[in-house]
Amino acid sequence: MFAFLLPLIYLSFVSLGLPDAMLGAAWPTVAVQIGQTVSDLGFVSMVSAIGAVISSLLSGPLIARFGTGRVLVGSVLLTALMLLAYSFINTFFMACLVTLFLGTGGGAVDAGLNGFVARNYKAHHMSWLHFMWGLGATLGPVIIGVNLKIATWSQGYRTAALLQGVLCAVLALSLPLWMKAERHTVATGTASRHIPFLQAVRTPGLLMVLLSYVCFVGFEATAGVWAATLLEQQKGFDPASAALFSSLYFLGTTLGRGISGFVAMKVDSRRMIRFGFFLALSGGVLLALPLPREVSLAAFVLLGLGNAPIFPSMTFLTPQRFGNAVSQTAIGLQMAAAYAGSTLIPPAAGLLVKAFSLQAVPYVVLFFIILGLYFSEQIDRRIKPQKTVS
Repeated sequence: MFAFLLPLIYLSFVSLGLPDAMLGAAWPTVAVQIGQTVSDLGFVSMVSAIGAVISSLLSGPLIARFGTGRVLVGSVLLTALMLLAYSFINTFFMACLVTLFLGTGGGAVDAGLNGFVARNYKAHHMSWLHFMWGLGATLGPVIIGVNLKIATWSQGYRTAALLQGVLCAVLALSLPLWMKAERHTVATGTASRHIPFLQAVRTPGLLMVLLSYVCFVGFEATAGVWAATLLEQQKGFDPASAALFSSLYFLGTTLGRGISGFVAMKVDSRRMIRFGFFLALSGGVLLALPLPREVSLAAFVLLGLGNAPIFPSMTFLTPQRFGNAVSQTAIGLQMAAAYAGSTLIPPAAGLLVKAFSLQAVPYVVLFFIILGLYFSEQIDRRIKPQKTVS
């Protein structure tokens, strides 16, 4: 039963990555057509994150009432419809509105599947789950790029909507399996239940976990957003090379999560997190120092490899740290904290760049790596693992 569901879970995370990356790839063309500027992408991305935060927070009560399977089908259906709607946008307001609901659909899938995998599968599956997101995020720009050459960006969104629609139909057909799996989790004690947010936040150690998510997702997003700009304006690469080499960071993250899945079969998740932070710290130091520009490429690879195991390993530990009953609410809060970090910290780095110089960015990355590592170490000292059934 759980083995049959696993390929569907992986496919769902591939589909989760599609819209995230498509927005940035299509926006330069979209912006011209609706009378906006490229810089407006920042606001649209923030709107998407707001939708994701809302649905992440609501994932606990929704899953407790309807089950993971039904919430997943509804969220993928919403995403498919919004991708189709996006292909018809003609105003900035419509772009923001559709993006809000796109984020809402994605946030529920993110929180729901992370919780289900954390409660019912081994640690290596969590790493490969996030590897699948990387594949989707890679495929999204490819869909837009191919359609820009042979048709229009709108057709790219319709192609993605069709793919999401097919997945939704497959998930709907698999609902009996989801329901059987959820009855099994109730019988074996691995089911979650809805815990009010205020009660959940008072769970010992959870607030520190949320702060850790803000930090490590914040440094991850900041390094990704500013990679090309740093390589071009500070390290001296030409614009085309800077854009190309910035992909080394994302390649490091995606490959790192694929490799982490194999490592997680032998290595404890806490050690994976610690090792990830130290790899990222090495990359951050190399990026901050005035070294030859080729070293900065290695720095971004190290940053990508470093952040790769942190998110999946931290999420996997949630039921062990807080118990199965509170795990889904806790993971919903963690996803909300992650979206908050990715939304707020890169613009904050931009303010420091305006006030000082571009050199502020590596120090922002380093600061949040160190702070995230501190919180992570404190979590393990303060939280006694809960008994879980798996």
